[in-house]
Amino acid sequence: MPSVFEKSTTATPITFVTKSSWDAVRETLPPAQRQFATASAFAAKPGGYLALPAPDGTIAQVLFGLEDDGARSRDLFRPGALPGLLPPGTYRFANAPHDARLAALAFALGSYRFAHYRKVDRPDVRLVPPDGVDPAEINRMADAAMLARDLINTPSNDMGPEELAAAAQELAAEFGASYACTIGEDLKTNFPLIHAVGMASDRAPRLIDISWGDPNHPKVTLVGKGVCFDTGGLDLKPSSGMLIMKKDMGGAANVLALARMVMDAKLKVRLRVLIPAVENAVSGNAFRPLDIFTSRKGITVEIGNTDAEGRLVLADALALADEEKPELLIDMGTLTGAARVALGPDLPPFYTNDETLAADVARCAVKENDPLWRMPLWPPYDAWLDSKTATITNAPSGGFAGSITCALFLQRFVEQATSWLHVDIYGWTPSAKPARPEGGECQAARAIYKVLSERYA
Repeated sequence: MPSVFEKSTTATPITFVTKSSWDAVRETLPPAQRQFATASAFAAKPGGYLALPAPDGTIAQVLFGLEDDGARSRDLFRPGALPGLLPPGTYRFANAPHDARLAALAFALGSYRFAHYRKVDRPDVRLVPPDGVDPAEINRMADAAMLARDLINTPSNDMGPEELAAAAQELAAEFGASYACTIGEDLKTNFPLIHAVGMASDRAPRLIDISWGDPNHPKVTLVGKGVCFDTGGLDLKPSSGMLIMKKDMGGAANVLALARMVMDAKLKVRLRVLIPAVENAVSGNAFRPLDIFTSRKGITVEIGNTDAEGRLVLADALALADEEKPELLIDMGTLTGAARVALGPDLPPFYTNDETLAADVARCAVKENDPLWRMPLWPPYDAWLDSKTATITNAPSGGFAGSITCALFLQRFVEQATSWLHVDIYGWTPSAKPARPEGGECQAARAIYKVLSERYA
């Protein structure tokens, strides 16, 4: 998407107001504008919008309501509603919102529209970059978010494993990265779990492998769950559970978004991106409950539930990544309903045993308004993974602590990486919010990018 930023000396001012500041701001308005605001019953409520007229009929300035500083909660992305409200033109912030950098990012994110299948009017608005804000960095984050949103929003008939691989290859080519892909039956020997999950579909599974950067730099590896549609397999989901399963490749989409930021910023890392891309379908050769497969790592896995397929494909990819002994290994996936029950759609849990990394992730999540919440890799629950006929099961009985046991399952496949971070994202905004339209969402990528940029800039 083209940048929303533009330098201009004639930009229309946007004045941010709160309930506590409104009286003072109103007194500074020319009498006609003050009367217009009173007649319009503008009350500076959060999200309140009013365009004030100039004597010649143009817009003199825009008023936009924010939460008071002492409010119980403040939406730092509130200015992301502006692109959907403003008439075409170029605007500038006349005063400081709560966070000018995040407000500028929200303005860019709020300009997004998914227009692949019908004509959509995109907001024809531009913003003069606020003082002290780097528009290149904002564009980098916004472009990455648009990539993730577009990939997730594309329906599965047009975003299968082959199409996801093509999108990854296009990104690799853009930044001069190497690209490789293992497809179909070629997975069976070295990546048996990926093959097992994807073999029932007539759209061949594959393992996407991208490498970028100086081999002498610290190794950072990203692994993203690329289940392009999830029926649940033979443990079939109900129709309501399948409705937005086009988003089940959200981990892959967000890993590609993160990789885009890393490469665009030229961070000093040897980056590797691994994406197991599959469709979990139903057919006569689908994998079954209580089947047992020997993973790439040699761990035998009993299938307790075919709808717990994401951790299976990630396991083989993590095993491959771990063999390189990366300094930092990060995986992301739309993995468990348990995470949504615990924390809802807006707050993905993350897991790591690296206390420094955990603190950095939590701090950057707040700084970037990209919420994350640490959950424990609770050792006593590890025994719940035990199987009577294999090393482990992919779906412990009982249903308790589902997100934690998923993380513990994946931990079995990581031994040699210096640090490991697992993020259980939702990848979807159920109802529109400022800067976050309904549909596919970029989650955790900006926070993790900020951690990486602090370490490897």
